[in-house]
Amino acid sequence: MKRRLWITITGAILMSTLTAGATGKSGSTKKSSFGKSPDGEPVDLYVLTNKNGVEAAISTYGGVVVSLKVPDRNGKPGDVVLGFDSVDGYVSDKSYFGALIGRYGNRIGHAQFTLDGKTYTLAKNNGENTLHGGIKGFNKAVWGAKEIPAKNGQALELSYLSKDGEEGFPGNLSVRVVYTLTDSNELKIEYSATTDKKTVVNLTNHSYFNLAGPGSGDILGHVLMIEGDKFTPVDSGLIPTGELRDVAGTPFDFRKPTAIGARVDSDDEQIKLGGGYDHNFVLRRKAGDPISLAARVVEPKTGRVLEVWTTEPGVQFYTGNFLDGSAHGKGGISYTKRSALCLETQHFPDSPNQPKFPSTELKPGERYHTTTIYKFSTEK
Repeated sequence: MKRRLWITITGAILMSTLTAGATGKSGSTKKSSFGKSPDGEPVDLYVLTNKNGVEAAISTYGGVVVSLKVPDRNGKPGDVVLGFDSVDGYVSDKSYFGALIGRYGNRIGHAQFTLDGKTYTLAKNNGENTLHGGIKGFNKAVWGAKEIPAKNGQALELSYLSKDGEEGFPGNLSVRVVYTLTDSNELKIEYSATTDKKTVVNLTNHSYFNLAGPGSGDILGHVLMIEGDKFTPVDSGLIPTGELRDVAGTPFDFRKPTAIGARVDSDDEQIKLGGGYDHNFVLRRKAGDPISLAARVVEPKTGRVLEVWTTEPGVQFYTGNFLDGSAHGKGGISYTKRSALCLETQHFPDSPNQPKFPSTELKPGERYHTTTIYKFSTEK
């Protein structure tokens, strides 16, 4: 009787284990070749998958988020970021699809700034200004990569040494970026850096989102909320004037959920200067909160929801105004004007030349550290 009972219990445990193995899921990280850089360096692609089947593909070239596959309200997965099928597309890319941006995200006016009385001259790659780090920013670098443990998902650490004088910036800047795809369907990005000489730094990611999925048209029907009472108006070169302007009564008021297309073609002077939205919003923060909600986007047809959480003081909202259809991405899809949106968490543009803006200076012995989370869910 005892022996028969033991067999029954053992069989039940074995069946339970087999059932769990058949139905349960665990995350994984897979590495494969993605081609070579223009200098002949091997480029790898890491595909992170969480226990829910959500998938993030990240390239060591530019630290690019190549794809991000998340489910819609019916559980059907879809890629929600624009990009290319091979590294060659990113080599020739001028729109920063999915890339890590540095040393300085966004624009620096007249391609120069002054630190401790010394003026540093940068590369002009956006009219008279410097944009996203210069001619060869972090988006054109091959990053070192290694898988690292994560408590709640899969993590990849990328590293890069930006040498003193690169693109005109001072100091040897040692940069570390950790991508974590959590089991809560979040893509968490942690940026950190140290320097051996006083410098400026402003790191971000430039993913282009279309929550309806690839080839689904424009993002004008996406509904957006931004946690910002003010934005930074710009001049004709899209450099901030220094003013912090109230969003109330303007097309920049996204404090309540609003369709992106509702006012994107208004006669507002700032809208005309940007060709749509291409502006930094000043985020409202609760005292003591280490990380706060910056924006929330809903795509009504699929039910996909994107929340952006960050430790940064600003977010650049960009509606893909400069996409002109000349870039053909994954599956040959033509990326046309307003076919995606960007929500780039950041310090403010041109901060090195704007003493009233939050400082982007980094000194030897200090550690730059920021965190941004792109959190995905669905609603009916």
